[in-house]
Amino acid sequence: MSKNMKGLIIGVANDQSIASGCARILYADRAEIALTYLNDKAKPYVEPIAKAVNAPILMPLDVCNPQQFDALFAAIKEKWGKLDFLIHSVAFAPINDLHGRVTDCSLEGFAKALDISCHSFIRCCKAAEPLMVDGGSIMAMTYYGSEKVIPNYNMMGVVKAALEVAVRYIAAELGPKSIRVNAISPGPIMTRAASGITQFDEMIKQAAEKAPIKEPLTIEHVGELAAFLVSEKSRLITGQIIHIDGGYSITG
Repeated sequence: MSKNMKGLIIGVANDQSIASGCARILYADRAEIALTYLNDKAKPYVEPIAKAVNAPILMPLDVCNPQQFDALFAAIKEKWGKLDFLIHSVAFAPINDLHGRVTDCSLEGFAKALDISCHSFIRCCKAAEPLMVDGGSIMAMTYYGSEKVIPNYNMMGVVKAALEVAVRYIAAELGPKSIRVNAISPGPIMTRAASGITQFDEMIKQAAEKAPIKEPLTIEHVGELAAFLVSEKSRLITGQIIHIDGGYSITG
């Protein structure tokens, strides 16, 4: 990877989050990285990661806050004048809707989950497009629960399915500008976000038992895939949902 690569990673929550694994691997590959944190409560957990990767930009971003959103991309334009890659690792569903049946989910809960988990990705793509003057790579994070019914994943499976469809359509729209758009679908990894899913530890156990490759999945493995998707080696890969799960998703 060229050491001149400039990228934005949205969704770092702490040093165990998938986004932080991506940040560390990409930094090791000589990329320059901008990071965001959700709010003042989250900032102390993200600051050490920003320091470890020498992030020249660390800004607050609630994806539902238009002012913060605009300020972030304005700062990137001022600092770099371009953007080579963007990783969106943001998802949310109200706990009552997440833990209940899809049949019973509220309109308000569904709309909020769809806005934060899917439409914020669309907004990121729109903001990144004019900055990707030399082409680029945009990634979202998804999960196998978008394709098959996974117990307790519930409404988030529906929302992730919408995200994956958005990836395909945006890939088609931005492809003529050499902007690649893909989704990474990791197997279960115990992160703070995942802890909100009922019996997530059982999901990890089942995945470990069924996956053909038994090596435990880590956030660094996901980061290595992200680094490949940033690199020129992936220049003809776009609109794909790429599983990294030891083969768990092929076992049915």
